[in-house]
Amino acid sequence: MRNLGLACALLAAPLAAADEVRIVALGDSLTHGYGLPPEEAFPVQLETWLRENGAPEARVINAGVSGDTTAGGLARLEWSLQEGADALIVALGGNDLLRGIDPESSRENLDAILAEAGARGLPVLLSGMQAPLNYGADWKRAFDAMYPDLAERHGALFDPFFLDGVQDDRSLWQSDGLHPNADGVAVIVERLGPLALELVAATRAE
Repeated sequence: MRNLGLACALLAAPLAAADEVRIVALGDSLTHGYGLPPEEAFPVQLETWLRENGAPEARVINAGVSGDTTAGGLARLEWSLQEGADALIVALGGNDLLRGIDPESSRENLDAILAEAGARGLPVLLSGMQAPLNYGADWKRAFDAMYPDLAERHGALFDPFFLDGVQDDRSLWQSDGLHPNADGVAVIVERLGPLALELVAATRAE
């Protein structure tokens, strides 16, 4: 990965034992861990991965709410950050997609979330979703484009598709066909882990 060397160098810098890095994972049921024991949810698996791969001080806070949209994420952002945060992971939009919400509305909500994170000085990792063609090519184009556009605008780390590596392997899904099982979450974490390390490194740079 392009910035992984920098991330590793910053992660190698000594920290006091008390220097916990709190990463708030703001998302929907994919973040929350719908249908999974708490210890198998995305935030817990990601925290374990980070601690095993050079960031022992990382703590990932589960701010996922099943059924949440980008509007819901924006509405509870301040509450989600009120106990303190050093960085933010944003993984929202799947329910906007399922409900056919106007991509312009979703874009405005995500833009506001990233703007607030920037105002607080929080490094952000934005993980996107990708739309099928159910609503037409123009709708898909507008939905898919908002993630890279906003990541660039706000200087966020960017993951194009939260479910990359899982979507086409049905053995990695729960029986509802909508949520990854524990093995699926592990695949997501293994792919996102290096970006999350960069996120931790960015908090140290701050």
